[in-house]
Amino acid sequence: METIVIGITAFLGLYMAWNIGANDVANSMADAVGSRALSVRNAVILAGICEFAGAVLVGAPVTDTVRKGIVSPDSFLALPDITPEQAAALFVIGMTSALLSAAIWLNVSSFMGLPVSTTHSIVGSVAGFGIAAAGWSSVQWGKMTQIVLSWFISPIAGGIMAFIVFKFISRSILGQDRPARAAIKYAPFLVSAVTATVVLATIYKGLKHVIGNISWLTPQVSIYITVALSVVSWFISRWWLGRQLSGKDDLSVDDQLELVERVFVPLVIITSCSVAFAHGANDVANSVGPLAAVVRVLQTGEVAQKVGVPFWVLVLGGSGIVLGLATFGYRVMYTVGTKITEITPSRGVAADLSATATVLLCTRLKLPISTTHTLVGAILGIGLARGLAGINRDVTKRIFGAWFVTVPAAALLCVFLFLVGKMYFLDTITRICTK
Repeated sequence: METIVIGITAFLGLYMAWNIGANDVANSMADAVGSRALSVRNAVILAGICEFAGAVLVGAPVTDTVRKGIVSPDSFLALPDITPEQAAALFVIGMTSALLSAAIWLNVSSFMGLPVSTTHSIVGSVAGFGIAAAGWSSVQWGKMTQIVLSWFISPIAGGIMAFIVFKFISRSILGQDRPARAAIKYAPFLVSAVTATVVLATIYKGLKHVIGNISWLTPQVSIYITVALSVVSWFISRWWLGRQLSGKDDLSVDDQLELVERVFVPLVIITSCSVAFAHGANDVANSVGPLAAVVRVLQTGEVAQKVGVPFWVLVLGGSGIVLGLATFGYRVMYTVGTKITEITPSRGVAADLSATATVLLCTRLKLPISTTHTLVGAILGIGLARGLAGINRDVTKRIFGAWFVTVPAAALLCVFLFLVGKMYFLDTITRICTK
């Protein structure tokens, strides 16, 4: 019976991972697709490789399975007239319900082409089952307040940085009388900034869980590596741009701008892949964390705050993400990449660079932030740099509405699923948890 329950939960974990691929990962490649730097097929292939590599090779070995303290496992053990086995059973039913409700909400959002936060979906689901199982006091409302704040911090921070970056590109390169010559002069600085951001994202976000096992890779050495690679990239890009754009001043301004936009194509592909890799390394293990928690409880009969994520769970998560991206991800890609504002390669670079840099900065400052919200905010910032007419306000309203509804919708759905699961499966799961 234990194997059957684990199998069912694993299937739900695969379903959850499928929805992550359809929504979150599709987000990361939206700029590359929207700017026509990549076709949907090639975006799916690249994102699938980067996401799977991040999830399986650099996936978090330990995850806070209760979504970073939203619900304390001790609250179940403190319930009156409850045995440890019953508390473990409630936890299993609750985490399974959270997994399913978050996946269903992501599925609905992806079908509508709306980018929402996977983290917030799980947070709302876990909070919902915590309230249903152990009351309002089981939820740590301070953490919930931080999540609400992230609704505002993420898009505003990403939007402001993207606005600044794109204004720089517009004034120093695109708005010049000789954009080809201006690109040779200023674009290497953008290449250097992209290099620094990608390297830091890989080290501090993608590799943060294995840095401790590499003794020489200290923060100081990481900065040295970043600076060195940034300088090298400046010289290489300056040489390459010189070969591509020198002597093009005699062309019309429109022809020069078209050549300059082609220069940004490799950059928007690199930055989009970096976002996908970082997402796989950080968020996938946490997203399938409920599955790891259920497996641990069923095998030991004990409720733990943190558990290891088995390798097969990471592989399951990575595989599900690739499937979701390939079969359903195009909806969110098109919404974020084409319907909010017009995206060109230069605008895509500004959005991806700003989103990644903002997430890194806010992570270091310990500010709550959502990668999805930050990227959408960055794209909005680019649209605002072109004026209010550059933004599709109807689509923006729909996206913002989905953000605010995510936590309560996932919570209410999880409460329903938890109550149904408790009614029909509590005794069965309790017997399994009796070791």
